[in-house]
Amino acid sequence: QVQLVESGGGLVQAGGSLRLSCAASGSIFSINAMGWYRQAPGKQRELVATITSGGSTTYADSVKGRFTISRDNAKNTSYLQMNSLKLEDTAVYYCNAPIFTRQGHGMDCWGKGTLVTVSS
Repeated sequence: QVQLVESGGGLVQAGGSLRLSCAASGSIFSINAMGWYRQAPGKQRELVATITSGGSTTYADSVKGRFTISRDNAKNTSYLQMNSLKLEDTAVYYCNAPIFTRQGHGMDCWGKGTLVTVSS
């Protein structure tokens, strides 16, 4: 059994910063790319950023230059540093990772999400 748990969400004023964390736990053999998605009220879930095990990153155009994704492979944890937050960044942020377990199973894992609310 493996799981992803996000933390770090909250209420922040526009222009402020937050740092989200996503910790993977359980019977983990390896984790490939880790990603952050978000879903705003009434909208579809969208990809925010990804990072490979080697550290290569991709970002949605809407967050480039403001958000930074990173990871600590030893801790099976990824981070999303969010700066210069805008009202439109308000959403539930989800962590995603394909995880291979010690039992030899591949699982596409999702966290339960953490709410980020940006106020004016």
